[in-house]
Amino acid sequence: MTQENKDILLRLLQQHKALGISDQIDFEKFYLYSIITHSTAIEGSTVTEVEAQLLFDEGITSSKRTMMEQMMNLDLKVAYDYGREWIKKHDPITVDWLVLLASKVMARTGSEYHSIGGDFSAAKGELRKLNVTAGIGGKSYLPYQKVPARLAAFCEELNKRRKAIDPADVASIYELSFWAHYELVTIHPWADGNGRTSRLLMNLLQWEFGVLPTKVLKEDKAEYIQALVDTREQEDISIFVDCMTRLHCQHLQADIDQYLKSTTEKMVDKLSLKQEMVDKWSIKPSLAEKLVDILDFAADKDQITTEAIVKHFSFNPTTAKRYLRQLTEFGYLEAHGANKNRSYSKK
Repeated sequence: MTQENKDILLRLLQQHKALGISDQIDFEKFYLYSIITHSTAIEGSTVTEVEAQLLFDEGITSSKRTMMEQMMNLDLKVAYDYGREWIKKHDPITVDWLVLLASKVMARTGSEYHSIGGDFSAAKGELRKLNVTAGIGGKSYLPYQKVPARLAAFCEELNKRRKAIDPADVASIYELSFWAHYELVTIHPWADGNGRTSRLLMNLLQWEFGVLPTKVLKEDKAEYIQALVDTREQEDISIFVDCMTRLHCQHLQADIDQYLKSTTEKMVDKLSLKQEMVDKWSIKPSLAEKLVDILDFAADKDQITTEAIVKHFSFNPTTAKRYLRQLTEFGYLEAHGANKNRSYSKK
């Protein structure tokens, strides 16, 4: 990647980490769901991130989407879950393992093929036995007879690079993952699922070395596809690496901007609530600030207890009970149960 893109990437990653964005509750889960939803969207799925969350967490399907689209998302979720556990072992990546990975990506949506080269199943991740082109009028991919040897050579080179990489060199980790993505999708080993599997491999390599995975949003599709085409035609991997770096930087910046905006809005809300307590209930600003902090602590919880307040704020039990009682009397909290087992929830 260019030095300019590298500098921007490292600066944004540092800012992202300093703000603690990745430490937010359920950030990793929803970030993963976003990766999956957009990866399938690039292949034609119209399932939204909210619909994917309901599908993954609750098993609730959407009547607005086809079963094929929803199974595509479910398959990719299974493949990501499997791959993230597997990559922790740092085992060599082999052709057989890539076939297994592809079988998980295509488990419920893969077709059976009957070609001159022989029969094969996309659902089983089997390598293609027919020739394919990059769209109507596009260039032909590698002849299917050469795919096994080329894939084996790719695995050998990938494992060599994985062993040689410096885990502290973040830019090199991203470069490795982008290179692997491009090489695999260019070999095009399967009749279907090449894009999803290549993006999955890219993300797994990023998780292996502990860097924030790259999302390719559906809005990025045109730029992303064009970078693949230009890289192939000009035989210049830097085109794709720099495109992916720019996209990753754009998404990092968007995350940072959204976080700062929500933090500012939250601060304004807290100041407004504090002033309301001072004006409406005639209490000191210092006490109002403590009460607002308790409400902020309770915001993402179904219920809180005196013990939780004592532990989190280091108040003594008597003080904690008094603050909770005041918040209940003011109408900000609702008490549940008797004194001994009392809990509180936001109204």
